[in-house]
Order: sequence, then structure tokens, then C-alpha cells
Amino acid sequence: MPTVEVTDLKDGDFLLDVREDDEWEAGHAAGALHIPISEFAARYGEFTEAAPQDGRVNVICRSGGRSAQVTMYLVQQGIDAVNVDGGMQVWHAAGREVVTDAGEPGFVV
Repeated sequence: MPTVEVTDLKDGDFLLDVREDDEWEAGHAAGALHIPISEFAARYGEFTEAAPQDGRVNVICRSGGRSAQVTMYLVQQGIDAVNVDGGMQVWHAAGREVVTDAGEPGFVV
């Protein structure tokens, strides 16, 4: 499983958040693309339109399990994808910004 540490991500790196709507609404990384794992197959076209054509896709969820599933699927499709180790829990613990859609400080559920 290709993985990346939260501390190795830079501002502007493409981030795909596959958590469910309630988790996203509580707080997420600014600029992330949100497609819940439960909707990923149906919304795959939306992902391909937004994903970088020649860059890496960093996939994140709460702790790393769901994002690992999506990462493996993307790798099988020939996409350069990595699982963010520890997910949003580690993201938040590392002091990275977590916001709501309104731009207010958020939290990880």
C-alpha cells in the first residue's frame, strides 16, 4: 500500500477526502475534494475531472482504512495515488488546519 505521512504533504497537494458527509461537515482540510467512499463509484467522473493529470492523489479518511480501499482502487486504475497514513486524526494532531465549509475552525469526528 503506497502511503504518505501527513508531515510530508505540502500546501497545494491534491487531497481526496473519502469520509461521509457528516464527518466532512464537522471539519476537513481546506481545498480537499470530497467524495464519500459510499458514492465514489457513482461519482468517479467528478474525481477524474478534478484530479491532477500528472500529479499524485493523496487519499484521506478518518484513520486510514477507507482511504486505503480507495487508494488501492485508484492504483489499479493506473493513477498515482497514496494513502495518507493515520488520516484526519493525524492531520489534526499534527496541527494542520481543519475547517468547515463556512471557513470556521472545524474538528475531526
